[in-house]
Amino acid sequence: MRVFVDRDLCYGSAECAHRAPAVFDFVDGFGVVRPGREETGEETGEDPSVLEAVEKCPSQAISITQAPPPAPDRP
Repeated sequence: MRVFVDRDLCYGSAECAHRAPAVFDFVDGFGVVRPGREETGEETGEDPSVLEAVEKCPSQAISITQAPPPAPDRP
């Protein structure tokens, strides 16, 4: 499993960093996944604090998926 924060949707409430600080951080006014924590594995994907961060994100910018997030468009 993979956790991802869409910076286009995130408006910087920092709810994720407060709810699951081992996985999320707050950098430059945006919630981010801590380096090395993108691949959640079953244990983190089922971690109640991570699931709560996904559910309670006010901008709905966090997702947990089976596949990696889409690569950014490059010109």
